[in-house]
Amino acid sequence: QVHMEESGGGSGRLGGSLRLSCSVSWHTYTHYCLGWFRQAPGKEREGVAIIDNDGDTSVSDSVKGRFIISQDYTKSTLYLQMNSLKSEDTAMYYCAAHFREEGPCYPDDALERGAAFFYTWGQGTQVTVSS
Repeated sequence: QVHMEESGGGSGRLGGSLRLSCSVSWHTYTHYCLGWFRQAPGKEREGVAIIDNDGDTSVSDSVKGRFIISQDYTKSTLYLQMNSLKSEDTAMYYCAAHFREEGPCYPDDALERGAAFFYTWGQGTQVTVSS
């Protein structure tokens, strides 16, 4: 069973930056989507950014131009670079994965399908943005 664990959360300043990391345990899947989701109190979990095994990405409109998703294949680590932080970015952030035995995973489709499309999750890391 694949294990995922987030790190890098904490307090960020308005307009500042934070970088989240997600370590992904060893696996043999060659097709997958990895993603970042967030959930604020009283709100549904929303997709933030998705990346596939080829490095193609999809980013939600709410963070487009500010957040960047990337992965380091050698370290089996997923990243979320968060820039120009806003108060509405305050949430618990989760990394998640959808692995496939065959056939591509399309980031745009995965982002639209949302959390239900992903079945492996990390425990989450809190991000709080303040002035």
